[in-house]
Amino acid sequence: MEIDAIEKASLVTRSVDTVDRDGRPAKLLTAGRTYPTSIEDLWDAVTNPERIPRWFLPITGELRPGGRFQLEGNAGGEILSCEPPRRFEITWEYGGETSWVTVELSGEPGGEEAELELRHLAHVPDDFWDQYGPGAVGIGWDLGLVGLDLHVSSGEALDREEVRGWETSPNAREFITRSSAAWRDASVAGGTDPEAASASAERVTGFYLGT
Repeated sequence: MEIDAIEKASLVTRSVDTVDRDGRPAKLLTAGRTYPTSIEDLWDAVTNPERIPRWFLPITGELRPGGRFQLEGNAGGEILSCEPPRRFEITWEYGGETSWVTVELSGEPGGEEAELELRHLAHVPDDFWDQYGPGAVGIGWDLGLVGLDLHVSSGEALDREEVRGWETSPNAREFITRSSAAWRDASVAGGTDPEAASASAERVTGFYLGT
């Protein structure tokens, strides 16, 4: 699998904010990028249970408002709202914790480009945030956004064996390193002390690289 790590990492816009959710401070991570396809096709790619496994993970459940979903080996949750082809909101339930993910699409109907913005809102324990920062979630979403790019650009499903081979390659390590650095910069822009953000980024990079 050939991926330009520098280009793909730079295509994502990122921000990190602290907001209120249910009377408690929560971390809001936002990632966005533009895809070379129509808004209708992009919507289908991120909501069609037959297409989601082609770039992300196998999914089961009832994909409708009020329904529940389960990603194989990962999070499950409830579909809170769905406004085709522009927006959906879900709960993201993993490891006994619940957070919230909103995906919004923009673009002209039938156009050649569409933009996706993903917002992940979570109550994050202070010690976990101090240790790993936004990269703990952000790097994973960056990898998912690359998979989506490869799928909508080619129209083909990702080859899982090829993906597993790429995950241990120098190219993948470079992508993860650059993604982590970009989330560090977004964290600093959101008010995190630069020294603390750098230390967190170093730890989360090591986690993803297995070092």
